[in-house]
Amino acid sequence: MKKIEELERNLKLEKLDSIYLLYGEETFLLENSLKKIKKLFGECIKGINYIKLDETNIDSLISNIETPAFGYEKKLIIARNTNLFKAEGKRKNLGLAQVKDNINNYIKENMEIINKSTVLVFVEQEVDSRMALLKTIDKNGIVCKFDFQKPQEISKRLKAICKGYEVTIEDSTTMYFIESCGTNMQELINEIRKLIEYVGKNGKITKKEIDLLCTKKMESIIFDLTDSLGKKGNKSDSIQILRNLLYAKEPIQKILITLYNHFKRLYFTKLAQKENKNIAEVLNLKANQMFLVNKYAKQTQYFSEKELETILQKLRDLDYKYKVGLIEVEVGLETILCEYS
Repeated sequence: MKKIEELERNLKLEKLDSIYLLYGEETFLLENSLKKIKKLFGECIKGINYIKLDETNIDSLISNIETPAFGYEKKLIIARNTNLFKAEGKRKNLGLAQVKDNINNYIKENMEIINKSTVLVFVEQEVDSRMALLKTIDKNGIVCKFDFQKPQEISKRLKAICKGYEVTIEDSTTMYFIESCGTNMQELINEIRKLIEYVGKNGKITKKEIDLLCTKKMESIIFDLTDSLGKKGNKSDSIQILRNLLYAKEPIQKILITLYNHFKRLYFTKLAQKENKNIAEVLNLKANQMFLVNKYAKQTQYFSEKELETILQKLRDLDYKYKVGLIEVEVGLETILCEYS
């Protein structure tokens, strides 16, 4: 199985394999690699040397491989979301199982034909790594899982983009950028291009430009709000952050839910620290969220275990009172913020 960086390096060197299986959660990088494969392949004429398949017609894959790409040396076949790699449930689909076996056996026995005539790319959402077909493709071609990138990996990619436009950004700034704007690669690239355009050639991106221009994730803003609460004596700052969210047309109920979930994670972090447990495991954080461990741990210092329990109860009470028409959510949230600022 190839790592993302290995696949990207091979494509950059214009090395095109005959069979690929691309899958995983980081769809931006996956689709970007797929675009590079298509570009390397060259001219694509649909129905002649370019075939698109899915679960409805995947049973025609072998016949498509064996049909000549008239006038072209090779044929590009992209088979997307075929269900060939999903774990089989209790009710086994015998028809699909037979198709899997046929394709698996065909690839095993006919790689010489495939190498000469075809570039075959499977693009899947769900993949069971135990599948025989996956193992066959891994042996004869490229299997690459597109996991969400870790912050350090994202930072490296963002710095490379900046360097290409002769713009500088420090490591600490890229981490602040990721913490503020999230880990979705498509969104981050859109935001970094905005910053690059603003500072211009030979410019430098700093926290100032990020705060000025970037659309921050609500989760990041909630961290700011909690910092404001924790430092005490900043009632106006806390209220202003809430009003800025409302001005940005964030639904008040969504703000309440996000705030509640944030304090629940702080409470779980507090308990994990108390019982000497792994915070990342307790919070069920993914690889691209590990930077949150230190942020949650830092914010738990602002509150006692009892205070966190009380805040959570007050937020639950506010949700109930809002639903039965006893109070407006905005008024209730402002009251809670003032009480703990």
